[in-house]
Amino acid sequence: MTAPAYVEPLGRRLPSDDERAAANQLRTILASHATDRTSLRILDQAKSPVEVTLTPALSNLLIDLLRHVGSGHAVTLVSVGQMLSTQQAADLLNVSRPFLISLLDRQEIPHTLVGRHRRIKAEHLFDYKRARDAKRGEALSALAEMDAEHL
Repeated sequence: MTAPAYVEPLGRRLPSDDERAAANQLRTILASHATDRTSLRILDQAKSPVEVTLTPALSNLLIDLLRHVGSGHAVTLVSVGQMLSTQQAADLLNVSRPFLISLLDRQEIPHTLVGRHRRIKAEHLFDYKRARDAKRGEALSALAEMDAEHL
């Protein structure tokens, strides 16, 4: 028996067509049962049925993850307590590293110094991102209202 080939983790590459199809199929199954505690019966490696109970919050998290994979997006999970480098934080905000450094220097995002390196707690980065996105949404709504007045 040959050793299984190394497969690069999904977080470092785009999902294959088979992975996208599987993610969409599983998302559909979970979505049809996500309103209450859901029990799924799956087969373990020995082909014995195992029952897994999912809460609505866990089902919704899995559905969101599967939606991204099913759409062909690369996905990386970051725990809220994780400390991020400036490059990782910039990548998550989809901004340049120098722009992120300017945010840190203006103290818009809390950070700590580890030696000469800045580290950002993921929780603080996500708080900033939520506030930024909310502000953008409000500005877009205001523009839409102004546009509607001129019609």
